[in-house]
Amino acid sequence: QLQASGGGLVQAGGSLRLSCAASGRTFRSYVVGWFCQAPGKEREFVAAIRQSGATYYADSNKGRFTISRDNAKNTVYLQMNSLKPEDTAVYYCAADQSIILSAVTSSQYYDFWGQGTQVTVSS
Repeated sequence: QLQASGGGLVQAGGSLRLSCAASGRTFRSYVVGWFCQAPGKEREFVAAIRQSGATYYADSNKGRFTISRDNAKNTVYLQMNSLKPEDTAVYYCAADQSIILSAVTSSQYYDFWGQGTQVTVSS
């Protein structure tokens, strides 16, 4: 089970740190991704981190967002800086044990999902 938390309301230019905590499974053996979905839009890739620690980002948030993992705490984090109103969405974390490199940005390949946390950025 995945539990996403850390969302909230922040002004443009502000920061938030999202957390994705896993229970019942060893997170270190999973690829973990963050996706977001704004009203009326499809779910979009935000960032992912592989078991090795390799990270991947959507072009729209490179340099602003950082994904990291703390295997001892069974938690993956998404540090979001310089937030923009267009970052407003529900953010979901997802995990899977075996995703090939070319598929980490595709939500369809992740088997386990958290419940989502709302991020709202005001202008």
